[in-house]
Amino acid sequence: MIKKVDDVPKIELEFEDGKKIALHNLKKTILYFYPKDDTPGCTTEACSFRDYNEDIRKSGWNIYGISKDTLESHDKFTKKYELNFSLLSDADLEAARAFGAFGERSLYGKIFKGVLRTTFAVDSGKVLHVWEGVKPKEHAKEVFEWIKENS
Repeated sequence: MIKKVDDVPKIELEFEDGKKIALHNLKKTILYFYPKDDTPGCTTEACSFRDYNEDIRKSGWNIYGISKDTLESHDKFTKKYELNFSLLSDADLEAARAFGAFGERSLYGKIFKGVLRTTFAVDSGKVLHVWEGVKPKEHAKEVFEWIKENS
């Protein structure tokens, strides 16, 4: 797992429109990794970030959600829940692995490998904060509180 003040991995991901973004060049950005579009926990987390996004933006920060889902899936998910931030596609899980947001998970008693619900605050190529094992419903508020305390 990447820790605070580690370098952001030099990886590019795609937006819903197919444009690429270099993660290590981002300024004041929240990157949250989530397992799958339009599933209960991931939808709760995305909608929570949607609801806090105006306050987060006013604080000078951006949000990007990252999952292995396709750009088409992201587009449907964004429209269905009126998300007001971009989702990035990590189809080969390169970013999730590089950030340490991929590993052993448990769902309904079954253990498997997958994306770990993890969030990173990054700025100018450095990781400023890491949230692991987040609770989808409360996480956006937790991130916003951190931003207020550290801005």
